[in-house]
Amino acid sequence: MNTIIEPFKIKSVEPIYFNTKEERKKILAEAHYNPFLIHSVDVIIDLLTDSGTSAMSSNQWAGIMQGDESYAGSPSFFRFEETIQTITGMPLVIPTHQGRAAEKILFSIMGGKGKYFVSNTLFDTTRANIEFSGAEGVDLLCEEGKHPTIPAPFKGNLDVEQLKKFIAENGAENIPLCVLTVTNNSGGGQPVSMENIKAVKKVCADNNIPMFIDACRFAENAYFIKLREKGYADVSVRDIAKEMFSYADGCTMSAKKDAFANIGGFLAMHSKDLALKCRNLLVITEGFPTYGGLAGRDLEAIAIGLKEVMEESYLHYRIRSIEYLTNKLIAAGVPVMQPAGGHAVYLDAKGFLPHIPVNQYPGQALVGALYIEGGIRGVEIGSLMFGKYDEEHQLVPAQLELVRLAIPRRVYTQSHIDYVAEVIIEVFQHRDEIVGMEITEESEILRHFTAKLKPIK
Repeated sequence: MNTIIEPFKIKSVEPIYFNTKEERKKILAEAHYNPFLIHSVDVIIDLLTDSGTSAMSSNQWAGIMQGDESYAGSPSFFRFEETIQTITGMPLVIPTHQGRAAEKILFSIMGGKGKYFVSNTLFDTTRANIEFSGAEGVDLLCEEGKHPTIPAPFKGNLDVEQLKKFIAENGAENIPLCVLTVTNNSGGGQPVSMENIKAVKKVCADNNIPMFIDACRFAENAYFIKLREKGYADVSVRDIAKEMFSYADGCTMSAKKDAFANIGGFLAMHSKDLALKCRNLLVITEGFPTYGGLAGRDLEAIAIGLKEVMEESYLHYRIRSIEYLTNKLIAAGVPVMQPAGGHAVYLDAKGFLPHIPVNQYPGQALVGALYIEGGIRGVEIGSLMFGKYDEEHQLVPAQLELVRLAIPRRVYTQSHIDYVAEVIIEVFQHRDEIVGMEITEESEILRHFTAKLKPIK
């Protein structure tokens, strides 16, 4: 069977408002060519992010009505805590209002000038919180992950030999933490193998460096291990996830991804000393340790969503729908990250727009073209998001120039995905008409959220 059947029925719908191409040209210009500045009602298919944009289940909505809003000791927290302890095997659970709040707490405590946090690839808020502490984030992506259009099963892996080299050159005492992002969002939504997780853990343990997992998409990563890694075909996603977490000293998670929640996150760990420091900071910045910036109803929704996300019928549909769109684009000659990742389709902007140099932000130019052509909102993951300036204020480009089209969970149907493919292919056929961009205004941190740009004429 080739038809992808959604493993759910639709109980409530939200209208989509259609605008014209001419209207979208004006809207984009008024938003200074930054998709984050476009009003959501002016977007036809919103693929800006899969964070907080999921459709919750009827069970989650029922759980929301059961949420207990007691300031301290809510039963909703204890259900939340028990669910996370069961999945991760980590006894100490700290709720936060979203993933970046967990990162802020963790890196405020462990970071500081002269320190390095190593990773397969850090995402934008993770890197920003590391750098805000005065430390430096270092990406050690495997070689296969640096070539978007060449398939490999686990392109999200951390380069273990480079990790050993970095530790030898910079000293283990200057590396307070290794962060494995699963799946590797900035690296094209590509999975990390169990073999790599174990190998990274061994190097870290040998050098007394804690290893944390950025677990935003842990279930998708576990499903890829089941599909692609020898010895796991007959192992349940729940057991694969448990093994993944067993190698980690702790984890951060934005529950806005693989928990189907619209808000929320957490820190989980084994270290009592670190947990105490995190909870002390949590009380100042987020709230009491049994709610951590969340309402009781949100704690309930997350606990239910964390169980639902490991249902293999859902994961089969989720991964196949991303693969379906990826394969349609490959058939049309569109340069796209291969193989398909878990939560998004990543266009290779450098290959898509070879006539636009990286200092003219080809990814951002492509994002604008997709919006004008079909009202599709995506996000650049390239030199606008991750580029830096050298001492002469010249751009130091990012490792990859990608456009991410993140698919919200349980929101769009196959006909929506077919429409997305048609728009991308149409833009690709007229790609020579797209021009580069220049920045007219930017902030020092996370500039891609608020930057203003204009086309280069």
